[in-house]
This record gives sequence, structure tokens and C-alpha cells, in this order.
Amino acid sequence: MVAPERLDRPFQDPLVRRLFPPLATGVHWGLERTERALAALGDPHRAYPTIHVGGTNGKGSVTSTLASVLQVDGRRAGCYTSPHLCSFRERILVDGRPLDEDTLLARAAEIHDVVIGCGLTFFEAVTVLAFHVFARERVEFAVMEVGLGGRLDATNVIRPEVSTVTNVAMDHADFLGDTLEEIAWEKAGIMKPGIPFVTAEPAPGLRAVFEEVARERGTSVAYLEPDAVRDVVVAPDATSFSMTTEAWGALSLRTPLVGRHQATNAALAVAVLDRLPGEHRPGGSSILEGIARVEYHGRDELEVIDGVTWLLDVAHNTAGIDSLVDTLDRLDLPGPRVALVGVLGDKDWAAMLPPLFSRVDRAILTQSPTAPPERRWDPVAAAAAVPGITELVVEGEFARAFEQARLGASGGTVIVTGSVHTVGGAMKLLDREPLRSFDR
Repeated sequence: MVAPERLDRPFQDPLVRRLFPPLATGVHWGLERTERALAALGDPHRAYPTIHVGGTNGKGSVTSTLASVLQVDGRRAGCYTSPHLCSFRERILVDGRPLDEDTLLARAAEIHDVVIGCGLTFFEAVTVLAFHVFARERVEFAVMEVGLGGRLDATNVIRPEVSTVTNVAMDHADFLGDTLEEIAWEKAGIMKPGIPFVTAEPAPGLRAVFEEVARERGTSVAYLEPDAVRDVVVAPDATSFSMTTEAWGALSLRTPLVGRHQATNAALAVAVLDRLPGEHRPGGSSILEGIARVEYHGRDELEVIDGVTWLLDVAHNTAGIDSLVDTLDRLDLPGPRVALVGVLGDKDWAAMLPPLFSRVDRAILTQSPTAPPERRWDPVAAAAAVPGITELVVEGEFARAFEQARLGASGGTVIVTGSVHTVGGAMKLLDREPLRSFDR
């Protein structure tokens, strides 16, 4: 089965053209090509222990948090996430840092013939590259984020120490199923026999799906209950909370990632680490420091620039918008509030926009600058279809829309959201690309 273009498309990063020849960017289901390529390279994915992270929302935050804790604990940690915001180099980190271009190009050259010979898609090639990089860079642990779904995702060739699914929400229905139960089944496909599985998904019906798959796979499911995350305080620069663990007892934690949902994400990362085998389990001080030092951009990221507060959040589905507006409700951000929104055409923008519109004074709908042509939405149609805000402007050219938002929010707040493409485009115009902080 070949599906349409997916979100992990290379976003016009010129580095990608130097890494690989043109590759298919559709979803070509199956693990056979990835397994064949890895076997030809000596199975680099088996050279180090791993943790596997899936879910609809929050999986990148959990992946980055896990890698941060392992790194603080003294492990040379690999971190694989997707998609990127501005540069491909964001996807593959070793000890919290991207590889320089020359090293990344050298590693890609080493697998070039295998990529071509096995007919890998773009995402498969990137995943194989990540496994190869981690082996060549001698990582001692790798945390791998699922790209899409789980069961047939290219990352699902590993046998991890622990696997986790953050949650299940409607997204990528064309690929994963029309119901939450079907999506949960696909995501549960990362379960492995005898390997601990942890989730923060609260819905009983979806937990039943996980339990059924766990019985079939010969494993068990552990849950992070909603009430396990206590005393949550959301501030513009951090989120604080407390929880109780088996390995480390009561913990008071602080993550620089902002939002009530980020407390859940960090707590889930702790629950995963709590279930690592003893020889891999980090110390309690590493938990505290690693969570406090995590860096993951474009997720309710706040910065004041020239008198304007910018909130950058990649919310690209209804569940993501719900988390974003919860954060807006918890923070006393200055007004006027202007939303700069660019959504992909295959998303449920009719459900996403009203909750956001109810929290802002003005909205500007635009086209994400790197959105694939076949996935572009119609902001004019969206503006006509979604009521609920007095000042609604459509400006299809992103740079002009960005400038309108900046000028309209003088002394106030611009909320940039709707897709990774939109946030990445704004970061470039703000000169706040993630590699600036990674490379400092």
C-alpha cells in the first residue's frame, strides 16, 4: 500500500539533497526493506539498548526527556525524533547535539548503496541512518521516536528495554484508521513479548485495546494514571509537578517545557525509566537534572522579542490545540493576542480553530511556507467556514502574514501554530532556529 505524502517530508532543507538521492516520500507499509538494509549494515540497531516511544501527541517531548536523563546519568545517548522544524540535523542527536554536516554526510555516504539497493523510502532511509550513526558514534543508549503509527513504522525493528505510547487521538486517519480503537491498535503494535509497556492514555476503551494486544504479545501494560501527576504549576518558563515512583520514591520535578500536558509527558518519561532493568536505571539525581535540562523546541515555546511575546506551538490536530489553549488559559500573556495560523489541508481545521479563536483578539490565516503543495489548506474557505472571531484576516503569503501579526501584537502576544511547517517558518524569520541553541 502506498499512501500520499506524509508529514516527514524533508521540508526543502538543501542538506537532504546532499544526504540522499531522490527517494519516495510516501508511506510504504512494511518492515522488510528496513530490516534488509539493517542486515546489510551489520544490524547497527542491535549494538545498544533502546527505548521506543509512540503516541499521537507528546512523543517527541517524551523522547527528548528520556535522552536528556540518560545523558545526565553518564550515558552517551542517541535521540531520534521527527519531523524537524528548520534543519534535518535536528532529527539525530548524540549527547544532546546534532552531528556537523560533514560527519552526517560521511555517515550517509556509508549507507548510500544499501539505501538504493533496498529501495528505501525517505523515512526508512533516515531511520536506518539514525541507527547507523548511533552505532558509529558508539552511543550507549538510544531513544527512538515512532514516525507514524507503530506496528509498521520503520523504527519498529528494535527490541527495546521499554516501549511506551503517550496517548491516542484522531490524526492520520487515512493511514491508521477511522476510529480511536483502530489507531490504538496500530500504535500498540510496538509492543514486544516480555518487554514492559507503559502508557498515559486514560480512556478505558483504548486501554482495553492495549490490554488485548498485550495478551496476544505476551506482555503487560502499566499505566500512568492522571492523578499520579500532582501539584502542577505552569509558568512561562517551566512546568513544575510532583509524583511518586517505585525506584526513587516521591519526586518534585521541573521541566522547561511549558504546559500541563508537559507535566504528563515528563511523568511518563519517569515511569518508563522506572521500568528499565536495574543495570540501566538512572539515579534519582539524574532524573531531576535531566528533566530540568531537556531541550525540545516549538512546543509552547515562549520568548519575548522586541516587546512582543511569541508563543510557538506545533499543535497540528485537535488534541494539540486543546493542550495549547489549556496553556493559554493558565498563563497571563499580554494582550492583544494575535494568532498566526497555518494548518495542513488534511487536518481537521474546522475543529481546531474555534477553541483557539476564543482565546485571541485577532487571527491571521496563512499558508505554511514549506507545506507540500498537495497538502496545502484553503485559508479563505477556513475563514468563511469557522465563525467565532471578529477580526479574522487571510494573508496567503507567509512573510507578510508574519509581519502583520508582529505589528498587530505590539506589546502583546503572537501565537504561532497549526503545523511544524508554520512554526519552523516563524523561527527562521525570528532568527531563532533550533540549531542556534544546539550549536552554541
